[in-house]
Amino acid sequence: ESTSNSTAQEINLKIKPEAEILGLTLQDLAQQVRAGFYGVEAQRIQRDGEEVKVMVRFPASERSSIGSLEGMYIRTSDGAEVPFLAVAGMDLRNSQSNIVRHDSKRAVIVTANADTKRVQPTIVVEAIQEEFTRRLSEEYPDVKLELGGASKEEQKFLQKLGFMMGVTLFAIYALLAIPLKSYVQPLIIMGVIPFGMIGALVGHIVMGIPFSFLSVFGIVALAGVVVNDSLIMVDFVNRAVDDGLDLESSAVLAGTKRIRAILLTSLTTFFGLLPMLLETSLTAQMVLPMAVSLGFGILFATGITLFLIPCLYVILVDVGRSRNVFSTHTYESVLEHERQLHPKPDAS
Repeated sequence: ESTSNSTAQEINLKIKPEAEILGLTLQDLAQQVRAGFYGVEAQRIQRDGEEVKVMVRFPASERSSIGSLEGMYIRTSDGAEVPFLAVAGMDLRNSQSNIVRHDSKRAVIVTANADTKRVQPTIVVEAIQEEFTRRLSEEYPDVKLELGGASKEEQKFLQKLGFMMGVTLFAIYALLAIPLKSYVQPLIIMGVIPFGMIGALVGHIVMGIPFSFLSVFGIVALAGVVVNDSLIMVDFVNRAVDDGLDLESSAVLAGTKRIRAILLTSLTTFFGLLPMLLETSLTAQMVLPMAVSLGFGILFATGITLFLIPCLYVILVDVGRSRNVFSTHTYESVLEHERQLHPKPDAS
């Protein structure tokens, strides 16, 4: 739907050469026609606490047809009156009923409602921006296309949400780095977050619902939840290494000893969201994308955590041995373990 499609018949006035001889201009003609048919404000009076304009114009019976305009008299600068058709002409044409301007520039507003059951509005907007905008700029270089309405608000929202996502990840990293006294171990814990996002996408496919900005809300919440299982694993490995167990055995033992706590943590969260996932009412559909992102993301991340976190831990310790970039806590524990396995001979 476009505002440019709304048209109405318009009377276009033209001044004749005879009018110029009498000293009339097109502006004089337009002003007198406007005064007769629209009116001129004579005064304003107060009535019942409101201000009322008093307009002077032709009677309603003389303003109802084009014949009234043709029978009108135009006053010249010397006070004489001449028939309208003697000094002016007119023609009818279709013209826009209203003109829209944006930032003082002529604008045409095009609106549409997408069938969300068949296509996602975001995909439609992206296709318009990529294909239609390119062709429009080639054919009409002076025309500029801008988003508005819900599409513009969604774009602004996603930009702000991206910034807040970065702040959230940094806050999670800082909260993990301080108690663990490590710069790298928080990265191991947070390494499961991307896999949780993959689980959220898989959940949308399984449930057959489109990915929307509410789904992004669920992913942001997911980032703060899936780190719980990883934290349990890393903390167990740290404690086992401190107790003198070798690194590889500690990583394997963490998976076998903490699987119950990890599964209970994830499953209780998922089953808490299950009523919302199974609800079919219209009200529940508003928050269903967020629940799908959170629920399926947790399930997927839990399975990955049991295998990924121990592997990442061992890999990064090996890297730390060669590059000396691992945390002081874990690296010194590994060195102490190496000294116990390979003691130096007594110098005496």
